[in-house]
Amino acid sequence: MSGITIHRLSVLRHLHNIRHVGKSSIQCTATSYRHYSNGAGETDLVVIGSGPGGYVAAIKAAQLGLKTVCIEKNATLGGTCLNVGCIPSKALLNNSHYFHMAQSDFKNRGIDVGEVSLNLPNMMAQKEGAVKALTSGIDYLFKQNKVTRIDGHGKITGPNEVAVLHPDGKIKDVVKTKNILLATGSEVTPLPGIDVDEETVVSSTGALSLKKVPKEMVLIGAGVIGLELGSVWQRLGANVVAVEFLSHVGGLGIDMEIAKNFQRILKKQGMKFKMDTKVTGAERTADGIQVNVESVKSGKSEQLNCDTLLVCVGRRPFTDNLGLEDVGISKDNRGRIPVNSRFATSVPSIFAIGDCIDGPMLAHKAEDEGIICVEGIAGGAVHIDYNCVPSVIYTHPEVAWVGKNEEQLKEEGVKYKIGKFPFSANSRAKTNADTDGLVKIISDAETDRILGAHIIGPGAGELINEAALAMEYGASSEDVARVCHAHPVSLLFLFVFTCIFCTY
Repeated sequence: MSGITIHRLSVLRHLHNIRHVGKSSIQCTATSYRHYSNGAGETDLVVIGSGPGGYVAAIKAAQLGLKTVCIEKNATLGGTCLNVGCIPSKALLNNSHYFHMAQSDFKNRGIDVGEVSLNLPNMMAQKEGAVKALTSGIDYLFKQNKVTRIDGHGKITGPNEVAVLHPDGKIKDVVKTKNILLATGSEVTPLPGIDVDEETVVSSTGALSLKKVPKEMVLIGAGVIGLELGSVWQRLGANVVAVEFLSHVGGLGIDMEIAKNFQRILKKQGMKFKMDTKVTGAERTADGIQVNVESVKSGKSEQLNCDTLLVCVGRRPFTDNLGLEDVGISKDNRGRIPVNSRFATSVPSIFAIGDCIDGPMLAHKAEDEGIICVEGIAGGAVHIDYNCVPSVIYTHPEVAWVGKNEEQLKEEGVKYKIGKFPFSANSRAKTNADTDGLVKIISDAETDRILGAHIIGPGAGELINEAALAMEYGASSEDVARVCHAHPVSLLFLFVFTCIFCTY
């Protein structure tokens, strides 16, 4: 874990800033803002929250020589991502895919395994083992980098003071500090009128720990979280219906051509959809749960019956009871904390990153903000280009994108050209018998600079990083097309061929 995006060369960071002047980004030159403590008992930085943004920021700050404290209210480090989000969901996605292959696909590959059965407790145990190993790893990194961990709820009681509260609200400790960094993340957005008990009516947290496979499952929301967790339980045997208010799956940011292909593939796998539909209520009955839905277009009402209802309508910033109002920090209408180009709030010594500020709620975005923020606190340059932050949906096939989609470019009046290449024409995908999907590259019509990359297919979450790297350096599609890639072992050939088609 010691390689987690923490060690970066300051020279490269400086060159990076020069290269990106004028791009869509947060940009600031190096200044003399150095807030080091003089006394042995003083703290340079208190980080509230130990999720991906918080723990990475705390370790980076300590490596830069700042005396750092991290306050975490939960029993384990890692926040939502490691405990009840990204990590456990990926374990279940991976293992449920293996189960599905063993049950339905192995025989087509000449592998006879006999009758395949699910051992759900063992699958959950493997997931929990991965979570424990990774959260314990953060604890180890804190010790190795001399980050002080304090258990409790962190609440700001002054521009340079944080109180640590017991669960009952009583003050456990008070930490004096030069700077405060809020990395408090987000929480599940509730749906009014639907009470979550994490057993039959569940959020993403409960959906990661169901005791048995549901017979019928209804998803409220066909975004990233709903489709990932819906895929898990559909592979394990549940009949899954996704109810989505929008006209497309995949949530905000997804290219509409990719979304259309994505929904078609998921339908082929057995998932059902009710698009342009809103949930008006849900009630428990003798037979399970009745979900009342209504068409957004026609107003026609319908009832869906299930034994498990997954509420996944998004997440909201966790910014309550942090003491913000007491120090004059206001929140916006969505509960987020406004920050400037250096991630500073209206109080110069208090900073915020990750899900509790504006921008996509992504772990890797929070990590980058955490590193860049503490580099700025230590006197370094501050820069991040949000247009180069990738998004991934870890279903099978995976869906990933970075940069602008076709609809955004049309709205902005930007002239562009498109290159597309299907997985079905790629030799590696053919030999793997895994050919659903395509790569779509969008580049500037005049300069050929890559403006967006959109992928649906096996390994899309890995492939997209080449696109992100190319865009970060301002590459054209021809630049990528002229880089020699190994054949036929790499699916990256898809990316190259797509760039070739985009060039000519």
